[in-house]
Amino acid sequence: MNHPRCSDLDYIHFLIAAQKAFTCTEAARSQPEKPLSSAHDAFTRLLKRQPPDTGALWREAQTVVNREKGFMVLDDTTPDKPYAEKMDLVTYHWSGKHGRVVKGINLLTLLWTDGEALIPCDFRVYDKPMGGHTKNESFRDMLLRAGERGFKPGCVLFDSWYSSLGNLKTLRGLGWRWLTRLKANRLVDPDRSGYRQVSEPAIPPEGREVHLKGYGMVRVFRSFSRDGEAEHWATGDLWIAEEERRMLSGRGWGIETYHRGIKQCCGIERSQVRGAVAQLNHLACSIRAFIRLEVNRLRTGVSWYEAKASIIRGAIRAYLINPILTLTSTA
Repeated sequence: MNHPRCSDLDYIHFLIAAQKAFTCTEAARSQPEKPLSSAHDAFTRLLKRQPPDTGALWREAQTVVNREKGFMVLDDTTPDKPYAEKMDLVTYHWSGKHGRVVKGINLLTLLWTDGEALIPCDFRVYDKPMGGHTKNESFRDMLLRAGERGFKPGCVLFDSWYSSLGNLKTLRGLGWRWLTRLKANRLVDPDRSGYRQVSEPAIPPEGREVHLKGYGMVRVFRSFSRDGEAEHWATGDLWIAEEERRMLSGRGWGIETYHRGIKQCCGIERSQVRGAVAQLNHLACSIRAFIRLEVNRLRTGVSWYEAKASIIRGAIRAYLINPILTLTSTA
């Protein structure tokens, strides 16, 4: 039996170093010269061979997170695949970045943060059109898995898309505090006079206790975005103050920074493999590449972008010392 010519770490470090092309062909071309060098087929087989398991991600993340403290943030993003044809897992999703429906792979991540570190601990891909789970089912699955792994977060933060009753009740069953935004049409009863849309009753700056239909008592807040649009927040913690609510909502924005990092620095939307298993493995390796960039940032203070640029700076310097693409002088 022939041993594999490359490993997942070979591919992960390629993703960290690569600047523009993130293909298996480029991964093979970039490998150090050695007697049994890896051809592009070796990297293709690597992505197809390895089971798409998030366990490897957790084994690396658990060395960085503090399961007794910090916050958990759950949200999804859509790595764009505008030119994908006959590529598994690619469907149409709403994109906040583009402000319209786009073609891509919908990725849901569970992120741990203490306000500084951004550590992805688990992820799922929306595959309901292919007979898989819905977003809310994946959301609950990751919460339950986090509970099994011993997490005791100070708060779980998520967007209105995941504020379904099933999700809120799962969090209550785990005994975890949560904060989310609510759609303006969610029904609440503020004074036992009947259910109304949460956008209708008066809500003072310090918040107000209401009965959320189907769930129970929650505390709601109303804030306003930069464009003046009202936003409605809810939490199962009936004693939380507005100042803490603002602090927690700020922690939730860390996942948007993470989404930018995996797209701009880890090539998560640049893979050209077609099969579902290969795509899942590429996603997992890209997220594991991000953890390495993030841990380096925490230890050294060097940004992800500077860390990537420093990898090729030496090669550029060596070329400038002895440029090989020259013109013969005609003088």
